[in-house]
Amino acid sequence: METPTIRSVAAGRAGAGVGPSTDPHDDDELATRLRLAVTRLNRRLRQESYAGLSPAQASALGTVKRLGSPTLGELAVTEQVQPPTVTRLVGSLEGAGLVSREVDPDDRRVVRVRITADGRRTLQRIRSLKNAFLTRRLATLTDEEQDVAGALVALLERLVAEQ
Repeated sequence: METPTIRSVAAGRAGAGVGPSTDPHDDDELATRLRLAVTRLNRRLRQESYAGLSPAQASALGTVKRLGSPTLGELAVTEQVQPPTVTRLVGSLEGAGLVSREVDPDDRRVVRVRITADGRRTLQRIRSLKNAFLTRRLATLTDEEQDVAGALVALLERLVAEQ
């Protein structure tokens, strides 16, 4: 049996009334549908699990973990928010015991933000809830669709890889 391609599955779904009936070779249409699907998936993942955090708090917590010990300014730039907003975010995360503020040993005028053990556990819980949601959804797919999903993940990883 031939392994289905992403286009053949998408075309089959479109023909089955599952999605819009479009030319699978129309790059603009494909880009639009991909953007919408990724946006909707991201929204669903955000809705599934915040572990009591707002979306902005969860994002900032993940960024602190990824950056290690950013300054408030670095965190504001990365999160694309104004300094007063990042100060409030860090204050709320610190109040919840998820991050701590530390004076930079090399420049005592600079404050760095570090994730705490509770913050790491919270991030892990958020990620586990999101993975569980995706696992439940993937379990509803046929074996062929799961193969296509695996190929799609590889393609998406290529699309977002740093050039």
